[in-house]
Amino acid sequence: MTAPVKIGVQLKPQHADYAQIRDAVLRAEDLGVDVIFNWDHFFPLSGEPDGKHFECWTMLGAWAEQTSRVEIGALVTCNSYRNPDLLADMARTVDHISGGRLILGIGAGWFERDYTEYGYEFGTAGSRIADLADAMPRIKARWAAMNPTPTRDIPVMIGGGGERKTLRVVAEHADIWHSFGDVETLRRKSGILDEHGAAVGRDTASLVTRSVAVDGSDPQDVAQELLDAGVRLFTTSAGGPDYDLTRTEKWVRWRDSL
Repeated sequence: MTAPVKIGVQLKPQHADYAQIRDAVLRAEDLGVDVIFNWDHFFPLSGEPDGKHFECWTMLGAWAEQTSRVEIGALVTCNSYRNPDLLADMARTVDHISGGRLILGIGAGWFERDYTEYGYEFGTAGSRIADLADAMPRIKARWAAMNPTPTRDIPVMIGGGGERKTLRVVAEHADIWHSFGDVETLRRKSGILDEHGAAVGRDTASLVTRSVAVDGSDPQDVAQELLDAGVRLFTTSAGGPDYDLTRTEKWVRWRDSL
């Protein structure tokens, strides 16, 4: 069965008052998007480096109460910032608050300032990916042991494109793979993901939804070739303080035209 086409929007929690973020969430849900993401950082990633910024998971708890239809999640949670069992509990709680609408987006982490200023060991790219691989079984085991358990099998979205290690973790544990880059890169890495899937005994071609960032792109330019390449989750973005959803609206209209 072919997965449905969905439109996401990442509302970057930077350079805005929280009231502006809350308003953008309402507007995005009213617009008809399927998923609203934030991100898991402690400082802005663009613009004024010491500008306004808010924390990821506290915000997701608020979004769970504020919204009624959309799925919500981080694009993506940094595995390094929380004990995996604690993260599992946080995700299970937001899952219940939202009535089963959480996606656990997770990645190995990369933004060094977050680590150094908040006292986390930065390590290496390899050590962070290894930590992510170790965390995934712990998260799933904790979900199974909880009372109450999650309302559903919480979808796990893993972001990243490292061909030897990251895509192996995706093949083993993810329901959604989030990627960046052009369609040729997507096709090549998607094929490598399926090779890893065969090695670990998962049919990743059918079990792992392909997700891609379409920042700065209009659907008339790129949508069809990405759709043909297997993408089913197309994620736009908007930044504070204004959160312009004009491009997101174009993608929603394209989805509705299919």
